[in-house]
Amino acid sequence: MADGTGAPGAAEGTARVDVWIWSVRLTKTRSQAAAACRGGHVRVNDERVKPAHALKAGDEVRLFHAGRERIVVVSRVIRKRVGAPAAVQCYVDNSPPPPPRELTAPTGLRDRGAGRPTKRDRREMERLHGRTPSR
Repeated sequence: MADGTGAPGAAEGTARVDVWIWSVRLTKTRSQAAAACRGGHVRVNDERVKPAHALKAGDEVRLFHAGRERIVVVSRVIRKRVGAPAAVQCYVDNSPPPPPRELTAPTGLRDRGAGRPTKRDRREMERLHGRTPSR
């Protein structure tokens, strides 16, 4: 079922959406891809899909994974996992750029062993975050 390009895992027609997401390395494991589909984090042409949904060339896949939305258009359907250079040729990435690290960094880290914050510490943190304590 190879399509003449000689690429390993290349196939004509359709493939399961969870297999394709895993094959082009958008997720680390196929079970993560299937779980994302079952959880409603995968949309094909703006419709929620199950893991066994048939995917074809030209479909737009939206995947919310690892705190980031990936928007890709399928350019080639494959069924077997391939290397990273070959994987990027199977889709066109229309994803928005990832947010800067400053915005995604966790806030309010405490020193290890500092224990639970006191009432004074908690009120100071609320003031820093722009929240006023409810009285």
